[in-house]
Amino acid sequence: MTPPRRRRRAALRPLPEPPAVAAGEEKEKKAPERLYTISGPDGERVPLDLVTLVVARTEPNSSTGPERTVVLRMCATPLSLAEVSAYLALPFSVVSVLITDMLAAGLLDSRAPIVRQKIPDRSLLEAVMHGLQRL
Repeated sequence: MTPPRRRRRAALRPLPEPPAVAAGEEKEKKAPERLYTISGPDGERVPLDLVTLVVARTEPNSSTGPERTVVLRMCATPLSLAEVSAYLALPFSVVSVLITDMLAAGLLDSRAPIVRQKIPDRSLLEAVMHGLQRL
């Protein structure tokens, strides 16, 4: 028994032609807006990490831009830059530029993440060792 043959789909239809441009109008190609346009003039950058915590210092007012307003509302409680980036659906590089500008303007505070000690306390290790010896 032979396997069934696949039937070809109908021939692909060509894409429709773009609408014709009137004689007086020029066809203007609009370049996509760059993601870095949300930041102001290029200033000094603070080294930020994915786990750096940011928290809002002030409430948003009418003069703040839409991106900054959203960040200020989200950061009422401390959030990491990775979370802010995920919630805004923007790349980390763009969010870090925006956050750096907001830190320079005094709208946000940044906190270093809590780093655990690499080596446990000696007294804790001795207590565990004595507990194991008693067993």
